[in-house]
Amino acid sequence: MADEQPVPHDRGHELWTVEGGASRKLLASIDRWVNAMVGDDGIDMPLSSRSEQVDATIVARQDGLIVGCAAVDYMLQIWAPSVRISWFAGDGKRVSEGDEIASLSGDRDSLLVIERPILNMLGQLSGIATNAKRWSAIAPKQIACTRKTVWGLMDKWAVHMGGGLSHRLSKTDALMIKENDLASMHQELDSHEHRLVAFLQTVDMAEVGAFLEVEVRTEKEAMMAAMVWAGRKSEGVDRLVIMLDNFTPEACKSVSEQMIEQDLRQHVVLEASGGITFEGLDEWRECGLDVVSTSAINRGVKPMDLSMLAQGL
Repeated sequence: MADEQPVPHDRGHELWTVEGGASRKLLASIDRWVNAMVGDDGIDMPLSSRSEQVDATIVARQDGLIVGCAAVDYMLQIWAPSVRISWFAGDGKRVSEGDEIASLSGDRDSLLVIERPILNMLGQLSGIATNAKRWSAIAPKQIACTRKTVWGLMDKWAVHMGGGLSHRLSKTDALMIKENDLASMHQELDSHEHRLVAFLQTVDMAEVGAFLEVEVRTEKEAMMAAMVWAGRKSEGVDRLVIMLDNFTPEACKSVSEQMIEQDLRQHVVLEASGGITFEGLDEWRECGLDVVSTSAINRGVKPMDLSMLAQGL
């Protein structure tokens, strides 16, 4: 990492802490997604029946990182209150192939109906966390997801648990100015570069949220943004996040080196996004960047292979 100061993209504590578990923000997201999942699976009221009691075990079919226990607990509490679960591996715990993750007991009919929603949720979130751990092992405290998600904040929770950076949690969590935003600003000015400069000169930092980020398309735009921001240092502003959009690793390195030469680097956080691959991650993390962001860390990820084995059926 080019800069040892903490980057503002680490917003996972807003969702989950070791001491407090799931935050209200995360629980609200869990509630929304759980309701959608069980509804789509034909469950429209809390499950209960007088069928015989059975026991079941959730087993890992591969090595990985477990995430989603808090969401499953919530699902059962609301939608299958007769089913009880005991966890052998809670959120954030590593498991190996063949490990027992949880034991369940409840009436047969409820357990069979809720089986698939449980495994879907636990498998998807554990798959993302396991993939995030793979990426963050190569680029620790540097790899971030984006707002391109499947399950919103739950995706970001899983990335956080896997050691990745959550980035901004919503559009209003932090202010990011992208090409389309600039196109609608300062329309009296005749170029993207002039609009970028005008915005940075006038933006009120009290209104940006957790951090301010601007997307740039060229090395010139990146340097202009850094120079404008350095000019505001007397105001005590936080570092500006500059996203180098679809830059090559070589171009990212060039920008970082130019900023160092011109004594601008300490005023900014450099982020690259676009075209990031796991196979090329070593090259990206060594080119002077603070953050590498990609949706590949959570989108299109294979769910963790889990099974629920019931006794006596």
